[in-house]
Amino acid sequence: MVVAIIDKTVLTKNGQEHLSLNWILNYQKFAKNNFELYDRAKDYYGFFPLPDYHYRLKGLERFTDVQLQQLSQDADMAYITDAYGIYYNEWFHVKDDKERSQVVYGGMSAQDIEYLKMMKAKHKLVIAEFNCLGSPTQSAVRSDFENTFGIRWTGWIGRYFDSLDTTVNLELPKWLIRNYKLQHNNQWPFNKSGIAYVRNDDHVEILQYGNHLNRDIPFIYSNDEGQNYYGISSVIKYSYWFEISNFDREYNHSIADLEIDANEEGRKILNAYHIPERFPVIMVHINKDYRFFYFAADFCDNPISYNTSYFKGVQNFTWLFYNSNDAQERVSFFWKIYRPMVTKILNDYYETLNK
Repeated sequence: MVVAIIDKTVLTKNGQEHLSLNWILNYQKFAKNNFELYDRAKDYYGFFPLPDYHYRLKGLERFTDVQLQQLSQDADMAYITDAYGIYYNEWFHVKDDKERSQVVYGGMSAQDIEYLKMMKAKHKLVIAEFNCLGSPTQSAVRSDFENTFGIRWTGWIGRYFDSLDTTVNLELPKWLIRNYKLQHNNQWPFNKSGIAYVRNDDHVEILQYGNHLNRDIPFIYSNDEGQNYYGISSVIKYSYWFEISNFDREYNHSIADLEIDANEEGRKILNAYHIPERFPVIMVHINKDYRFFYFAADFCDNPISYNTSYFKGVQNFTWLFYNSNDAQERVSFFWKIYRPMVTKILNDYYETLNK
């Protein structure tokens, strides 16, 4: 099964942003041709890191319309795992990589969306996820994607942090702290866990556990279809980046929602900015015309061991690879939601190709 993977956020040859997908392709023995399995360091379109701060760009931007048509003919499915991109500070290490800087390469391009439209027209499977619609994707491309697939981004993204204390959590983005202080009387009154919300105009709101949240971490709740058909857990913690999107009900439906447990003070902030406490996180379109899945969170980026994909039956021993503390929630998410769901999606689709 020929899978066209688009990943523009590849800092190392580990391919972290598409690692979870490649784990499944390898474990299920999906091959790119009759002889070779997928290589996570080579078999994708996007940013390719090289030694000594060099890099190679091999995205769809170099394709002509004829080449895009040919790729849409050759490929069985497309998966955009991350279009956020690579930025100057984090690649060249000349300044603080926790600060924003000029984009080196990133954003969903006009060629990307044209290719996805071709795949849709050929009734093929398309999977996309956060961050495809946010910065640095241009608004015209975003609108084209939204209209093509019936997804509507509100302009808000968010993330859970296990500590909002700037003296403890050195991974907190400095632009996040700076923007909040500029917008809130130079104050950063946070030292517990919580959730940061960022709007596409850089407005920042923070909900802290205790002050604004009854429960600090977001939870994903799946419906009967998600549990019984796709094999995903009924409820699980989610501790990474997400976006707040909705969908055109004429085309799509949701099989799982992400929920924030805010108290009265937290709801005041959410209501003031029209931020919902519960919103869809897995959106689906399955019909004869095309197959489409949209994950409104960073689903494919999980800190798992790729080597475990070589061991048959490894899913029966997942207790060896994670526990319930917050540092391991993303590993747990892979085993309880991502792996069973994406495996089911791929196997279902493979059966239709054989027919």
